[in-house]
Amino acid sequence: MFATIPNPIPARMKGLNRAEICDVNFVEFVKAWDGRSDAKPAAHEAILEGSALDAQGFRELFESQLVSRHLDLMARVLRVQNKVFYTIGSSGHEGNAMVARLTRHTDPAFLHYRSGGFMAERFRKLPGMDPVMDSALSFAASKDDPASGGRHKVWGSKPLWVLPQTSTIASHLPKALGTAVAIETGKRLGHQLPIPDDSIAICSFGDASSNHATAQTAFNAAAWTTYQKLPAPVLFVCEDNGIGISVKTPSGWIANRFQRMDGLDYFFADGLDLASGYGDVQKAVEHCRRTRRPTFLHLKTNRIMGHAGTDFEIEWRSVEELCAVEAADPLLRSAAIALESGLMSKDEVIDLYEATRRKCFAAAEEADRRPKLDKLEDVIAPLAPYTPAAVKKEAERADYAQRRLEVFGSEAKLPENQAPRHLAIQINNALHDIFAKYPDTLLFGEDVAQKGGVYTVTKGLQKAFGPRRVFNTLLDETMILGMAQGFANVGMLPIPEIQYLAYFHNACDQIRGEAASLQFFSNNQYANPMVVRIAGLGYQRGFGGHFHNDNSITALRDIPGLVVGCPSRGDDAATMLRTLTALSKVDGRVSVFLEPIALYMTKDLYEPGDGQWLTTYPKPDEAMTLGEGRVYGEGNDDLVIFTYGNGVPMSLRAARAIEANHGWKTRVVDLRWLVPLNERYIVEQAKSAKRIIIVDEGRHSAGVGEGVITAIAEGGYGGRPFQRVVGVDTYTPLAGAAFLVIPGEEDIVAAAGRLA
Repeated sequence: MFATIPNPIPARMKGLNRAEICDVNFVEFVKAWDGRSDAKPAAHEAILEGSALDAQGFRELFESQLVSRHLDLMARVLRVQNKVFYTIGSSGHEGNAMVARLTRHTDPAFLHYRSGGFMAERFRKLPGMDPVMDSALSFAASKDDPASGGRHKVWGSKPLWVLPQTSTIASHLPKALGTAVAIETGKRLGHQLPIPDDSIAICSFGDASSNHATAQTAFNAAAWTTYQKLPAPVLFVCEDNGIGISVKTPSGWIANRFQRMDGLDYFFADGLDLASGYGDVQKAVEHCRRTRRPTFLHLKTNRIMGHAGTDFEIEWRSVEELCAVEAADPLLRSAAIALESGLMSKDEVIDLYEATRRKCFAAAEEADRRPKLDKLEDVIAPLAPYTPAAVKKEAERADYAQRRLEVFGSEAKLPENQAPRHLAIQINNALHDIFAKYPDTLLFGEDVAQKGGVYTVTKGLQKAFGPRRVFNTLLDETMILGMAQGFANVGMLPIPEIQYLAYFHNACDQIRGEAASLQFFSNNQYANPMVVRIAGLGYQRGFGGHFHNDNSITALRDIPGLVVGCPSRGDDAATMLRTLTALSKVDGRVSVFLEPIALYMTKDLYEPGDGQWLTTYPKPDEAMTLGEGRVYGEGNDDLVIFTYGNGVPMSLRAARAIEANHGWKTRVVDLRWLVPLNERYIVEQAKSAKRIIIVDEGRHSAGVGEGVITAIAEGGYGGRPFQRVVGVDTYTPLAGAAFLVIPGEEDIVAAAGRLA
């Protein structure tokens, strides 16, 4: 039975904030209790008649609820003293502690920010861990915070398999589903999982978040796996408090929506009542673990004290509504259960409540005294780890000769023993090599399996390595990248394909907000090693328009910690891929392999039939150093052209015309690595240049060329005469009009004319 809160607020409580009222309500409710109980249940007996929860379990869950509540109250008090930097609380959601109790600490958990009860309870799974101190360090943004090292207030723990999440709404659902799929895929491949084979993935979110497009794509993909009879043991926990910041969810919406969704097995549990809700949560967890099907747990919760400390609910909710919300406080119900069952007396409940308060405040004061991040190098240390010697050694490791022979068929058929080939074939050969080298590699995306991709770049991979390692996905870039994170979470090496660069924009947050940020926000305890293949850039003939000729490299350059490589020829593609996979294996990095579509099949450079853009395949012990460019015309200083991708063969052709027109000897520098730009290398190449042209097939604003110019200027060589040849700030039109908005050879020659 819930308390009855006086309405309107009594005069003695006026002037108090909502957190203080919530605090007072609990104490007064317990003191006013006048019920009686003749017996105290034994530890193993049901806490109340008919409940699936025993007395010992209830006592521990109640303690976890109190820890969560007092962390919230502490945060509201100490935020105004600048000792705490986060006030989005878990009050009203403490029932999620039941989910933690009924799952294992080896079940990967992807939690939303109202998960204080879950975390406090999961900490019980391993001895010697302190949820109060760990949380206090996170609230205080201390360097000693074991989750993020003071970079963000996150719920996370490496030993407890709670992967830190950012605050982007619903962005964690695709990777939670991806992790569930990866658990099952790993087992089928014989991959040694870092968690038990019957683990499930747990993913919590709010009722408002369930409407987000990213959530919907995860639900759809989960239902699709069920329809395909593919196991995907994910427990979606929708903590329904009926509101999203200030926007109310229509009554009954969650139940009506998800009870009827084929492919998601629906369960409801009352998260406001431990005694009655526990058995229903238990059914959902056991069902998910046993059936390996996507399971939707609709957990009734409440939201007390507003969205965050800055949300003054009294300004937009009536007093009557607020009183009703506070009357449904799950801690009041837990106190009533403790008293009604005879498990605890009123004094014992109050003593436990106040002891928990003292512990939380003491931990917060101690956390405030702990060191903070005060050096830039400490802040960014986990963002982009790089150990060059180890990466080089791994990239050049070639101890899989026998497996290569099996894959390619014989010594004579090894790609390095074949005639020179174009870019697409050499990428294909390199992928076969990588799959032979790393048995845990997976490649997936739209049309990549039997067809071998739109441009046949992945042709033959599925035949060589089987449908469990090379497979098609839904036409859903968000889930493709979510799946990649799931495979990375269980120690595999995913190579997802985004069919066109323009399609990446649909799912950019899965890299920007999730994959690339994990090392940073987990203090390098977790990583998402992957190589994302993206076909893109312009200059396709006969198949164009914006969505197949997108040159927006800016979308990639702005992602912290990301590595982007862009080869212009086949041998570079092979050695670059080896380095990118080594970066993933050694340093856990997320990278993008940007493939210029128009160069896939290019054979000739200057004249039809010259075959000068075909290359031999590099031996497996050859790799490219991160940041290493390629120079054509070494020692030529009259003009230096910086470029990449399609700009390389264009610039080489233009260089001939420039020499004929002006007599200048031209050096062409293929940057190859677009993120991060090797500024030192760029400056070194610019030192001896008499003139400089930057050929950037990206757009005028925020393209790679801006970074090149900045590097040269900051390196002290900005006084050199220079020109920039760059795309126009527009979408790419269809057919021949496309070539009006991207640079051409004649534009490079004209730029040289202006320098003359």
